Amino acid sequence: MKIEIGDIVEFAISVSPDTANSEIDQLFKDNIHTHGIVITKGNKPVGIITRTDFYQKLGSLYGYNLYISRPVSLLMKESILCFDYQTSIIDASEKAMDRGSNELYDDIIVTRDGQFYGVISIRSLLMTFASVQSQVASSLNPLTKLPGNRIIDEYIQALPSAEKFTILYIDLDHFKTYNDVYGFAKGDRVIQETASILQAIARQYQGFVGHIGGDDFIVIIYDWEFDTICDEIITIFDQSISTFYNPEHLELGYVIAENRNGILEEVPLVSISIAAVSNQFKNFDSSDDIVNYATIIKKECKAIKCSCFISNELLCK
Repeated sequence: MKIEIGDIVEFAISVSPDTANSEIDQLFKDNIHTHGIVITKGNKPVGIITRTDFYQKLGSLYGYNLYISRPVSLLMKESILCFDYQTSIIDASEKAMDRGSNELYDDIIVTRDGQFYGVISIRSLLMTFASVQSQVASSLNPLTKLPGNRIIDEYIQALPSAEKFTILYIDLDHFKTYNDVYGFAKGDRVIQETASILQAIARQYQGFVGHIGGDDFIVIIYDWEFDTICDEIITIFDQSISTFYNPEHLELGYVIAENRNGILEEVPLVSISIAAVSNQFKNFDSSDDIVNYATIIKKECKAIKCSCFISNELLCK
């Protein structure tokens, strides 16, 4: 979920560096809720003068006589925090709170195409940040803490416009049987381990990982190197899943469990299936097309009795 600072930008007064401090004084008196005035040169921000700093300096010994008729450039702060209006709330908040104590509560200046666009107060920024964090938290899967369906949908909706992408639909085969034999607590640990594996690998590719629910996951990378990432996921998962079985089941390579008809049968150990859909082989007009391709490929994967991946390259030939 990305909210840009341009969504909460506020109007601000701006003046040129040669504006007399007497005029600044009048602007603050006429606009009692204004915390700071932005100094611009050619409509590019070069400084800021805050109400507190302005009157502290004017109120110092000889300050009024020394500064009141002189330009604001003598009093302005040149150390300002500027962001393009498309910057995310989260990024802006982190950098704003990393400032020194003297600038911590100064307004953040927002630009658009390098031109002054407006400001954001720290109060407004932090309130919006808290709201975003709350919404994100409510969208996370409680077991893995990964983004859930609402955030996943936002990422998928944006894919058709991406220059390069590969989306991996991932699920675990024979996981229900594992739960039946070993119990839900150990089943949850398998899900959490799978989430950790996917996160660790996707991080290397600046990818996104979401938890659709149950034993279904999604990974999005903005690249076409899916062979490498799929091989890595399968290798690490197959090594890891062996630690979740007792030696007897590992040696056999299966567990005995009842099928839906109540008949005992040999069920293979848990494996991982990956359906890879990439715009390397086909341009997609909509997110629905991507999902439809993934659904077809996923069925092909599930028919293979071991960990595997299949891409939409086969469907596009």
